[in-house]
Amino acid sequence: MADMNIASGIREFAISTPGATAVVDGDRRLTFAELDDRSNRVATLLVDAGLEPGDRVAVLCGNRMEYVEIAAAAGKAGVAMVPLNPRGTAQEHASLISRSGARGLIADDAFEANVPEMAEILPLALSLGKQDWGRPYEQALAGARAVDPKVRVSETSPFCVQYTSGTTGLPKGALLTHRSRVLTMLGCAVDFGLGPGKRTAAVAPMALGAGFAFAYAGPFMGGQTSMLRRWDPEQLLSMIERDRLQTIFLVPTHAMTLRQVMEGSSRKYDLSSLETLYFNAAALPVPLKEWVVETFPHVGVHELYGSTEAGIVSNLRPADALRKAGTVGHPWFMTEVKLLDEDGREVPAGEPGELFGRSPYNMIGYLDDPEATAEAIRPDGFLTSGDVAVRDEEGFIRLVDRKKDMIISGAANIYPREVENVLQTCEEVAEAAVVGLPDETWGERVAAFVVPREGHDVDFDALDATVREHLAAYKAPKEWRTVDELPRNANGKILKRVLRDTYKS
Repeated sequence: MADMNIASGIREFAISTPGATAVVDGDRRLTFAELDDRSNRVATLLVDAGLEPGDRVAVLCGNRMEYVEIAAAAGKAGVAMVPLNPRGTAQEHASLISRSGARGLIADDAFEANVPEMAEILPLALSLGKQDWGRPYEQALAGARAVDPKVRVSETSPFCVQYTSGTTGLPKGALLTHRSRVLTMLGCAVDFGLGPGKRTAAVAPMALGAGFAFAYAGPFMGGQTSMLRRWDPEQLLSMIERDRLQTIFLVPTHAMTLRQVMEGSSRKYDLSSLETLYFNAAALPVPLKEWVVETFPHVGVHELYGSTEAGIVSNLRPADALRKAGTVGHPWFMTEVKLLDEDGREVPAGEPGELFGRSPYNMIGYLDDPEATAEAIRPDGFLTSGDVAVRDEEGFIRLVDRKKDMIISGAANIYPREVENVLQTCEEVAEAAVVGLPDETWGERVAAFVVPREGHDVDFDALDATVREHLAAYKAPKEWRTVDELPRNANGKILKRVLRDTYKS
């Protein structure tokens, strides 16, 4: 029996539909035959540089055509990718290359300033575009052997070392297997309409777990992926119209800026090709979700919940998109979920518990970090999410908050998400984040950071009254601040530790 491998879809459709378009990148297009050939050449470059099965190659690249062929090449060579976040610094990248033991680097000239000096001493150094280091990528491909090395690699071997975004400290390298991502992409085909001839886009950064899986799933499943080099809502709308895109993955911040553009522009785009939108990275505020459903009435809207370590954990499907808005749906395919109390016992419906999941998408551990792995994965294989959640009587899961973000004020436990959900219903609020700040009397006090909606003034007294109308008085913020924007990581998740560290004094 053949093992699952992320290169398999590229190989298969290079035979069955060689002339079909696999990737669109501006004016550039790759057919499946061309993608297969180019990824063969990259694979032989990896093998000829001495990289063996299980070795690693770092990739510092934006959303561009080459990302797909590099990933397929790594699968063909049995080499694991180490995606580097384009927003990182040269020093951060040097640290991750060293910690991961990567023996090669392929880097995009758009991020030349972030290439560490150590790149020159690696066995393989390829530069995309005009850079003063490494071997030019296209020149290397032209001279490479055009054969598929077909290195045998187990489906339970890592295809990638995906470093966490570091919201709570030093990033950890999650080991994600070929099987986990192949099954994820097959599930995407079932739920989100990816498949042969279907058209999608790479919108979220491919250097991140979800951004890669959902973009690569296009050609892996025999479809087409259009590359959005950087987030630009108007460019995405034009791309949907031009390429007749059918299914797109977005994060809530994308929806927010799309709303601003579409409400403020007289231009009408032809978006009739869209069939599916699916969201991840953070919960969609209910008012924003209502706008999405109202604006795209012909589109199925999914809301996913997951993590770097666990992949997709649950999905709120279109049939319940509004009826159960505010939840993240039911566990995804082949996924078991438990909500446990502090003693490891399952909690009943309506009671909050820490969410644990077990599925074939889960990481197999953190690279060279057995202690962190043991903290994350229970002996029975269930992986912690770090989130507190509640299940209702129908089994729908509602996230209460990050366990580490819970505020303890006096003797009361306060979940910031409750307050944030109320604030998101206020017309003048574009975004809100609630954190606990040190307080001499209460231990912590509730502080709210509000981004005003464009053209609106914020009345804190009115916001306070709204919170107190919906929640117990002790949950109301004691400190209010307006900010131009909220700090985020590359996944779009709000960095509450930055708010705490900045305003704790």
